Amino acid sequence: MAKTRENLEAAFAGESQANRKYLFFAEKADEEGQRGIARLFRATAEAETVHARNHLRVIKGINSTAENLKEAVCGESYEFTEMYPQFIKQAEAESEQEASGSFDLANRVEKIHHGLFSRALDKLERNEDVEVEQFHVCQVCGYTVEGQAPERCPICGAPRSRFKAVE
Repeated sequence: MAKTRENLEAAFAGESQANRKYLFFAEKADEEGQRGIARLFRATAEAETVHARNHLRVIKGINSTAENLKEAVCGESYEFTEMYPQFIKQAEAESEQEASGSFDLANRVEKIHHGLFSRALDKLERNEDVEVEQFHVCQVCGYTVEGQAPERCPICGAPRSRFKAVE
């Protein structure tokens, strides 16, 4: 199963990427007035989600909420302590300012996600739930905040109007 598991993990990653890419393609098709093509991209993105979920289920990648939170904490920690700092350094060495800026924004937000997941895990361990009716996510940098969106994003400076409510 070693190679099969590796293949399942690769398939999960590929299907997950296809989902997001097709959703972004749908946004572009909508902008260009191609509603039918946009629907096709969204429908196919949903199918890719089904595939990704199936692959993750087979490799036992969805566990208890506590285990899932622990994995999320570790993943976010890796991103902001190791992955993104290396990516930023490489982009700067290659004078790729746009890539460096994109990596930097993500890196700063991953620290926030780490904190949100860590606090949620602490609450869960005390048999409590996160008592938030809404989160808001900056659509420029991904900054995630509990409750109301700030007047301006503290990471990228985007106005409140650029935040999306998530319930």
